[in-house]
Amino acid sequence: MLGCAVMAAAQDSIQKLSSDYWQWRAEHQPFNNDDIPRIERPAGLKYSWSAKAVTQQGKDLASFEARWKTMAGEKRSVAQQVDYELLGSALKRVHWELDVNRRWQRDPSFYVEQTMTAFTEGLLPPPPFDATRSHEVISRLENIPSLLDEAKANLQQPAAPFAGLAIDSLKEISGSLEVVRRELEPLLAPEDRARLAPAIAKATSALEGYRNWLQQRLPSMTTQTAIGREAYVFFFKNVALYPFTPEELLAMSHQEWARSVAGEQLEQQHNQKVPPLKMFRSVNEQVAATAEREKEIRRYLLAHELLSLPDDFPHYTIHPLPVYLQALDNFGELDDFSGPSRLRENCVRWISNPSEHLGYFAKASAEDPRPGIVHEGVPGHYLQLWLGWKNPDPVRQHYYDSGANEGLGFYAEEMMMEAGLFDDSPHTREIIYSFMRLRALRVEVDVKLALGEFTLDQAADYLARMVPMDAKTAHSEAALFATQPGQAISYQAGKLQIVQFLAEARSKAGDKFDLRAFDDFVWRNGNVPIELQKKEWFAERDAAEAARH
Repeated sequence: MLGCAVMAAAQDSIQKLSSDYWQWRAEHQPFNNDDIPRIERPAGLKYSWSAKAVTQQGKDLASFEARWKTMAGEKRSVAQQVDYELLGSALKRVHWELDVNRRWQRDPSFYVEQTMTAFTEGLLPPPPFDATRSHEVISRLENIPSLLDEAKANLQQPAAPFAGLAIDSLKEISGSLEVVRRELEPLLAPEDRARLAPAIAKATSALEGYRNWLQQRLPSMTTQTAIGREAYVFFFKNVALYPFTPEELLAMSHQEWARSVAGEQLEQQHNQKVPPLKMFRSVNEQVAATAEREKEIRRYLLAHELLSLPDDFPHYTIHPLPVYLQALDNFGELDDFSGPSRLRENCVRWISNPSEHLGYFAKASAEDPRPGIVHEGVPGHYLQLWLGWKNPDPVRQHYYDSGANEGLGFYAEEMMMEAGLFDDSPHTREIIYSFMRLRALRVEVDVKLALGEFTLDQAADYLARMVPMDAKTAHSEAALFATQPGQAISYQAGKLQIVQFLAEARSKAGDKFDLRAFDDFVWRNGNVPIELQKKEWFAERDAAEAARH
């Protein structure tokens, strides 16, 4: 009984620290142009990256870490130990942001994210814009001038390539925000409509001033963008909890690249006489087809016992891109995965009209929406995030890590291909192999950018040639990977870990292995790093086996 009491006290301590940390994090986590790290935030906050605010973040982090370290020697179950290590990873991510990668000091595009990405994020859920949401949209606009003043004070060591990204992204900002003003004003709550035009005018002036400020200082900026091996390894070991080195991952990605190239070539040989995929004739046709395909994928998952689906799980949907979001497509992924307080709402991805001029991923979805559905929606990101938000363990509800999430989305693509989902469309299997090739090449780009072996332009050119993909998408990808080291590797690293985890679980269980139970466990645990999931899975099954004997 005493041991149980000690364990309960430890769990309460972990739970309290987790609650305090995630509440704090919701107020201070940087906005990010990737969609996985999005979190729900308190309404009406005035965000700040002033020297005083950053110093206070550092003090708060030290306090959380001190509390975390005092729990190190406590006895706890394996599941509780996973929660403890999960909190350690979350704390190290803040240290990575503030002290290691230091985008707030060296990356001018960081402040485009804190301003324009933050504003865009508030517009992503479909209308209506009620009073609370309208207030928040205006508040984020009105926050822009002060954030950019803080940017000018903080950027003591800016990198010219990153400044170039910020300058390019703001090239048409006046016209873009004028479109937003015109299209958004009728949608806002009546009491906020009069505030929109002045807020847009001040934000536009501040953003154009920031762009001019960067242009004037560009010649004196460093060209150095690489974070170096020591910092990169810190991310591997302490944040992502990867069980390998950058060099080991690079070698594995080379093997995966070769496998994807061979697989694609064999598919192309097999499909020589198969008519090519046809692009949808209209956005409405694509919307309707996507809705049908999403339902088919759900039925396929259940019929083939690949994964369980809760009865109350909403749908992954696509919608025609509204003009006010089209004007902001430089500032983040245009989708809305909903969130912990919106569990009954459908996921929405905003799409443009089908066209040969679409980017790499959008064009693939305009020919067959299923690869995109599988990765982004069902059974990929949306389902995993939704299940993670409903996890009965509150420590795991808010944690995010791209290694698990992007790895799972990537794993889901090949899982569904091997399970036969695309057997009715052989050319779609070629798309899956093309995606595989891209994810393997992303590892090389991420590693070489981090270690200083690629410039941003070299990375973009490499992706454009080797995938191949359109120049705009290649440059956007290279920019994301250069400013956020570790993001591009997450697809390949996570998938490799999941596949190894599955193989070990099947080998150990033999004929008793249950793939659906395995996938349910991985999906239910949201974004928990795979190494921690393995620890819990095998401990639980070893304990059950011991109890039977």
